[in-house]
Amino acid sequence: MVLENERIIITNIILVNKKDQEIGQKEKMQSHIDGDLHRALSIQLYNSNGDLLIHKRASSKYHCGGLWTNTCCSHPFPGELTIDAAKRRLYEELGYKQVDLAEKFVFQYKASFENGLTENEIDHVFVGHTDLNPPEIDQKEIEDYEWMSIDELKNDMQNSHSKYTVWFKEIMKYLHS
Repeated sequence: MVLENERIIITNIILVNKKDQEIGQKEKMQSHIDGDLHRALSIQLYNSNGDLLIHKRASSKYHCGGLWTNTCCSHPFPGELTIDAAKRRLYEELGYKQVDLAEKFVFQYKASFENGLTENEIDHVFVGHTDLNPPEIDQKEIEDYEWMSIDELKNDMQNSHSKYTVWFKEIMKYLHS
């Protein structure tokens, strides 16, 4: 890992087997080139109205730049608990410190992208609630954000399927089908 402007940048991610047991580490970009199965996390934050905070990934991201996705997503550091990584990334990307998160489910997905990268992840999905607004976004990660009702989001996903990330569509199926 590397420290950049008081923010830790992941250089290695956790490689896992299909049972989510750690089997090694690899540099993040190389893992996405090779399509290695690795551990990831996704966060869904809801407000008291039941709206979900979604964000548009920065266009400069290594894949899926400019697509809308769940509140926050990332990879834990080697040796870091997934819940601790979720809390850390929620603060780094959105400035939220005091949000209780609960792991709701874990799923595996694999998706290849036009730029040759592959996401092959066991994704731990956390849910939390906050009425803090607006978030303090990290513009290196997030281009835009919006609170959306689940009905509005499901309708938009159906009508504009290609503007959302693969993993977010899967998460929505699990949580809101």
